[in-house]
Amino acid sequence: MAAIFKYPGVYIQEQSALHHSVSDLPTSVPAFIGYTEKALKNGESLLNIPTKIRSFAEYVNFFGVGFNAKFDILDLLSNDSGIPIKVKSGKKVLDYVPNHKAYMFASIKLFYDNGGKDCYIVSVGTYGDASSVTVEADDLLGTKIVNGNILEGGLNVLKNYVEPTIIVIPDAVNLASVQCCQVYQRVLSHCFEMENRFAVLDIHNGFQKGMAGHATNDIITNFRAQIGTQNLKFGAVYYPWLEAIIDRSEPTFQNINLPLGELKQLLPENRANAIIDEHLKINDITADINQNLHLALLTASLTYKDIIKTIKVLKNRIPPCGAIAGIYVATDNNRGVWKAPAGVSVNSVIKPTVHLSSTEQELLNVDAVSGKSINAINYFTGRGTLVWGARTLAGNSYEYRYISVHRTILHVKKSIKTGLKPFVFEPNNTNTWVAVKNMISNYLNALWRDGALVGSQPEKAYFVRVGLGQTMTAQDILEGNMIVSVGVALIKPAEFIVFKIIQNMQDS
Repeated sequence: MAAIFKYPGVYIQEQSALHHSVSDLPTSVPAFIGYTEKALKNGESLLNIPTKIRSFAEYVNFFGVGFNAKFDILDLLSNDSGIPIKVKSGKKVLDYVPNHKAYMFASIKLFYDNGGKDCYIVSVGTYGDASSVTVEADDLLGTKIVNGNILEGGLNVLKNYVEPTIIVIPDAVNLASVQCCQVYQRVLSHCFEMENRFAVLDIHNGFQKGMAGHATNDIITNFRAQIGTQNLKFGAVYYPWLEAIIDRSEPTFQNINLPLGELKQLLPENRANAIIDEHLKINDITADINQNLHLALLTASLTYKDIIKTIKVLKNRIPPCGAIAGIYVATDNNRGVWKAPAGVSVNSVIKPTVHLSSTEQELLNVDAVSGKSINAINYFTGRGTLVWGARTLAGNSYEYRYISVHRTILHVKKSIKTGLKPFVFEPNNTNTWVAVKNMISNYLNALWRDGALVGSQPEKAYFVRVGLGQTMTAQDILEGNMIVSVGVALIKPAEFIVFKIIQNMQDS
């Protein structure tokens, strides 16, 4: 409507030069859920409050460092998750003391080492100076009941935040196998409900050799059986775990869950036994004295040295989810969300805990029965440790088989949905339809020019339809519904490259 002027003079009218547009929303902002040393910012508690950080230094400042774990030396037959060692009495196995594993700190370090940037941290519990870390599914999910009320936190509290697009729960693997997969099921359901999120998952006990369907109690078979069948396109799982270079601290005999007198019985070297005997005679033990004992035992006992070396390996045996989340971020920023986050090296890693043959990778990548694809991480001579899989858990789905395809769809849907919000309550007429079509077309054209869509011409890469007789009936308009139909032709990774060699036979 034209302005009504009531007296002569000069009038200034501000006219907006901006038109409605679809903003390209962030695609890679992970949210990490787990246990931290502390959860404080400026003296205020951050417990169960999603907190955005921008660097590893910020994480350490607000959430502290890793848990100072201890390790048991056990009979070989009583443990199948530790690492065998040889002591005076024969073969034993070295493993974490129960409730001494917490993977949040190491996962965040791997995240930033592999290209991570902004992320959210949800601390569901702190260990501080505690003697153990008790991981509970209710903590991680935010379903814990305190005084008859649900303690809002964990995964549930992220429903109130729109920015996170990737969910990572490193400590879920510290639950029992069934519980771990139950947590993952809830995560996949959460991603489905939020419509813009994708889960990065680990295999429970994924440091062990998997048979991919050849054994009934195999870790791969168990995972596929326990993960369920719902919302599989909203997540991807990676195997095996990684032997990383994260914890560079030097463990000592104080990290071994044995009194010195019992440790002495495991060391065959007489010189080491004598050193321990002398140490036990000292009344006032200081940190320096303990450190001197550690250094002396390293020199006097190859057995002790091997125990310490094995502890280092265990402390750096880490599920890959943090590194993978970092690779997602780096790939999105460098190439785009439509580029498969695979074929790239994993930083700060010595090697995967399990080496996979081509046949084993094949059984992981494609499972004809369940269709639940598992992405391999493998070592390649001359190339290092590479992510060698790009599939969602819905491996048999033609539309949502690939991580990059589904994440691009999630990104496009969320961006267009956000861009359409200013049109709520606008007249449902031709002018609005033209504006909507132009806005979405401009956005998709930009994606096409960036290489996200297939097609030599824009009209072959996407379409946008809106209008009476196209997407709506007169009844739709009467009911206040504006229906927009959008089609996109997404690029897919060249997962299988086939080349043919033809020998041209000529008469001599």
